[in-house]
Amino acid sequence: MGVRDDILKKAKEYRDYTAQVLSEMVQIKSYSGDEEAVCRKIVQMCQDAGFDEVRIDGLGSVIGRVGNGPKTIAFDAHIDTVEVGDPDQWKFDPFSGLIKEGLIHGRGSSDQKGGAASMIAAGRILKELGYSGEYTVYFTFTVMEEDCDGMCWKYLIEEEKFKPDLFVSTEPTSCRIYRGHRGRMEMMVRLKGVSSHGSAPERGESAAYKAARAALAMEKLNADLQPDDDNFLGKGTVVVSQIDVKGPSQCAVPDQAMLYLDRRLTWGEDKELAIAQVKKYISEAIGESEDKVQVEMPMYEELGWKKLDYHQELYFPTWKIPEDNKLVQAGVSAYKDLWNKEPVVDKWTFSTNAVATTGRHKIPAIGFGPGDEAQAHAPNEITRVDDLEICSAFYAMLPYVLEGKN
Repeated sequence: MGVRDDILKKAKEYRDYTAQVLSEMVQIKSYSGDEEAVCRKIVQMCQDAGFDEVRIDGLGSVIGRVGNGPKTIAFDAHIDTVEVGDPDQWKFDPFSGLIKEGLIHGRGSSDQKGGAASMIAAGRILKELGYSGEYTVYFTFTVMEEDCDGMCWKYLIEEEKFKPDLFVSTEPTSCRIYRGHRGRMEMMVRLKGVSSHGSAPERGESAAYKAARAALAMEKLNADLQPDDDNFLGKGTVVVSQIDVKGPSQCAVPDQAMLYLDRRLTWGEDKELAIAQVKKYISEAIGESEDKVQVEMPMYEELGWKKLDYHQELYFPTWKIPEDNKLVQAGVSAYKDLWNKEPVVDKWTFSTNAVATTGRHKIPAIGFGPGDEAQAHAPNEITRVDDLEICSAFYAMLPYVLEGKN
């Protein structure tokens, strides 16, 4: 038997094991910043799977290693989840980890502990095959992604000087190969008016009306935004997600307004461009100079479970890599070698930790993960056991293909 047949056999053999690993992870509540229990469990799981090394970094992420080659590849899964939301919308316990009829149920099953479970199985497969090739294979189980995507990797690269040669995100792709996604940023717009008594509004200048015109200006900006040159990622977007208006009292013309913006960035757009666009459109809408429109990027300053004081601005750069890139083509080859058919090559709608590895630090990246993007943050979240088997095989196969040993 060749490597391909060995990997497929072991992935199938460990199908139930991988599902059980995921079920146990789902049963451990792990909201952003409160992941210690699941991280400790993952350390144990990686050790039980025979990994060569397992450690926890300064921010709280788990870093597992298999092999000791001169080149490095990292498979990444964030292991924090969003909260449950309205419990009445769930048909089952969100933390049951129920395995039934080929599905694993519960919060994080798709987004994105499924990828983590397949990574552990892939590490076990590589160890049992005696992998000792050109790559040191890292499996990273990262924290705080839901609150601040990529900060875990910004920390690893910039503070711990851990920068792999290649990166694979295991966020849900429905077992398709993804090679990019839009970036994003958050902005806070502040506008000022002049207060007066509510009985004589003509004496004042309402910040509320400015905010209303500014919101409509953002609607216009959203309509005017254009896609990237090859229309792979599509157009950027801007959404007013919050408006807050304040004044001296409920019987006064408000003199302060704040608009909070969610801006999605396509290829060729960055924070400087986005801020300049907001200033221009709002300035024109309210009839004031651009310097009167205050636009700032908030900072993310929450502490993780290790209480390390580490933060970043809420800016997450766009990334995409060409379809003829070596890593993309290795992913395509691995998929074809395993299943004798062409994979779908596409992109995410949402954002991942690759905003840091690839958007900021230009590490070539692809995505391949179990579960569906549409399951992310949704009630009654599920993923397929079939996907877990497929992904564990793909992750184990990719290092062999990269060094031409398929």
